[in-house]
Amino acid sequence: MDLLVSSDGTARFASRLCRCALGRGGVSEAKREGDGTTPIGIWPLRRLLYRPDRLAPPPTGLPTVQIGRADGWCDAPDDKNYNLPVILPYPASTEALWRADGVYDLIVPLGYNDGPILPGRGSAIFLHLARDGYLPTEGCVALAQDDLLAYLALATTESRVIITR
Repeated sequence: MDLLVSSDGTARFASRLCRCALGRGGVSEAKREGDGTTPIGIWPLRRLLYRPDRLAPPPTGLPTVQIGRADGWCDAPDDKNYNLPVILPYPASTEALWRADGVYDLIVPLGYNDGPILPGRGSAIFLHLARDGYLPTEGCVALAQDDLLAYLALATTESRVIITR
């Protein structure tokens, strides 16, 4: 089941239309590290990461992995582990996946800039939970928890997030 995401902040799957948050810089066909844009394109779903102290693993057709306190994601373009998961503390710039604000309680890494990884093209592009008020992301796609759980129940390893203008 594909998730169709439009630059106007709407997402569709099955017969459901919902609101979503996108990058603070809008959408872009030329994503760069730190520009705050959500990359336009068709991105496969890699797996579901979830925080076990806050949620049980939800039903999904995706491989499911627990997030731990030391999990991070490298966002340093000059590092050998750029756009890859790492264990914290890590010597280069990273994003912590175990967060107090709850937006990463459910994370689906998208297959953006990972085959091959190109330094500076953007990292940590996820489908995750939206903040109250659908505040902009740093380049990810974010849904309300009910919408994300409904989508995950239909998602498989063949599913994609399709981001358009």
